[in-house]
Amino acid sequence: MLEQLFGSKTRVRLLRLFLNNAKGAFFVRELSRKIGAQINAIRNELENLEEMGIISVVTDVESSEEDAEIAAKGKVRRSAQQRKYYRLNTESLLYPEMRALFMKSQVMLEKDFIRKLSAAGQISYLALTGFFVSEEPCPTDLLIVGKLNADKLSRVIKDFERSIGREVNYTTFTPQEYRYRRDVTDRFLYSILESRKLVVVDTITERAVAAA
Repeated sequence: MLEQLFGSKTRVRLLRLFLNNAKGAFFVRELSRKIGAQINAIRNELENLEEMGIISVVTDVESSEEDAEIAAKGKVRRSAQQRKYYRLNTESLLYPEMRALFMKSQVMLEKDFIRKLSAAGQISYLALTGFFVSEEPCPTDLLIVGKLNADKLSRVIKDFERSIGREVNYTTFTPQEYRYRRDVTDRFLYSILESRKLVVVDTITERAVAAA
């Protein structure tokens, strides 16, 4: 939907990355890695977003290891390189509207993500926490219990990470591992269960209640 509205998948992914990391600053190659787009396409879109005032540019001085070695030997130091970073301009008049629009779009994106996760195996318990519910820091963003195809799961999560422009930390347990950790009051598991979360699938609790 947003690709049709903005006319560019790269622009949408860049905007989503900046909006999900409002305090972050990124250089071009970093952005290319995060959203999986070509550097030239990234540069073109950054120029457009900068002209619209949606993002701003900051620079710093980066010294190479060779520069540091020369300086340590007391020789003349080579000129340091200036690196250009891009960050969201939260003072832009468009920022509030952009944020609201992308928040609504992300709900649809997450629904599609959950559908694809379900195709990666048999899921008994699925909870969104951490990043998904604005509960950070948190031990994980996603807790999945079930019998999963590891390769399919990895592909789904990597594709979602490129779409939102950030890493998603996830934890998986088999049903047996989950029950064991729950029974021994595992600290890590309970730190997740007791945190703010959105439970999407829970057949484990349903079975336990039925058995009782």
